[in-house]
Order: sequence, then structure tokens, then C-alpha cells
Amino acid sequence: MYKAVRARLRALVCGTRRGRRDAGMVTSEYAMGIVATVGFAVLLYEVVTSDTVMALLQDIVRRALSAQM
Repeated sequence: MYKAVRARLRALVCGTRRGRRDAGMVTSEYAMGIVATVGFAVLLYEVVTSDTVMALLQDIVRRALSAQM
């Protein structure tokens, strides 16, 4: 009985270790993630620095600073 339980536990432990070897991203996936992140950052920067958004943000700040308490 002891040998059967020990063999089963060994099989479970070895099976989970084998499955963990392939976990995580490879270098090409990291590179694609970085390219996508940079692209999104550039897009966000362009939107925030546009004239319309700048005017809206300045108006919000101006109203917040001139609020009566």
C-alpha cells in the first residue's frame, strides 16, 4: 500500500513539474508585448496632447481651482 501511494505521489509531483517548464513567455512574445505597449503609449500621448483634449483639461483645472469652498 505504501509503495502504491508513494508511486502515485511521485507521478503527481513529476507531472506538475513537467508542466511548469513551458510556463511563461518567450522573447518574441515579450517583444510583441513591448511593441504593442509602445504603440498604445504613442496613441495615448497624441490624444492627450491634442488641442481639443488640452482645452478640456485646462477648463477642468480652471474650474476646480476657482471653486468656492
